[in-house]
Amino acid sequence: MAEIVSVMAMAHAPGVTGWLDSAPEQEQTDIVAGYKELGKLLRASKPDVIVGVANDHMLNQPLNNPPDFCVGNAAQWNGPAEFFKSWLNQEDYTLAGRPDVADCLTKAGEAAGLKLDSRDDLLFDDNWSVPLYYLTPDYSIPLVPIHMNCISPPVPSPEESVRAGQVIAQSIKNDLPDELRVAIIATGGLSHEPGGPRYFTLDENFDRWFMDLLAEGDLDKVVREATIEKMNEAGGGGTTELLAWMVAMAAAGGTSARSVFYVGSSEMRCGIGGSVWDNIR
Repeated sequence: MAEIVSVMAMAHAPGVTGWLDSAPEQEQTDIVAGYKELGKLLRASKPDVIVGVANDHMLNQPLNNPPDFCVGNAAQWNGPAEFFKSWLNQEDYTLAGRPDVADCLTKAGEAAGLKLDSRDDLLFDDNWSVPLYYLTPDYSIPLVPIHMNCISPPVPSPEESVRAGQVIAQSIKNDLPDELRVAIIATGGLSHEPGGPRYFTLDENFDRWFMDLLAEGDLDKVVREATIEKMNEAGGGGTTELLAWMVAMAAAGGTSARSVFYVGSSEMRCGIGGSVWDNIR
């Protein structure tokens, strides 16, 4: 059976590549160091493929009744999407996909009753462009992107997000080729309210509370306490991207996360941080 060799979650705010130099110097240093540490950990695990979960910023999925998850099954991905190029301040990039892995995950999700579909034409914005820039700067690790609806009501509940993570882990272990090494990354959050009245604010207390909650390693408590309502109180329309972190925690087996870094940056308009799961069940 395949092996899950790395699980991590992180923010993907576009300012991290688009206008980082406008942040205070210490914030710049800490943010870059944090992402580079995550990249070092990812590459050290020597994955053959990344299975990623990130929210769709209404770039691909319909606003009316979108699926909870959309598995990308292309053999090749290109980014960033045209609309986001100047915003992200990144060069064009290309990386491989893994249609065979995507097909297994799609079938497993359908069998489990998840609300999902699959596509080969997904466009990438900051959801993948920012983390990939730091995690795999040569874009050499194939990616199976899973776009998650974290914005358009009704979004998946924490319970449904956990269930999805469990299905992903089970499919990796049971359905994929022997000796395949798989990394799971979730991107999104932390607290922010894109375009809303609190656009230039964040909730550092919430962010640290959430990351500490994941560090307790109690999946039931995460589901019970990190509610949709609590996320929206910390920043509407953006903080619910942390549902993807719940997918990652469940895929790791519900074990304790380790906070790698956190920077509450008003210039990035978002709490910026990342966690890893060192113990994967």
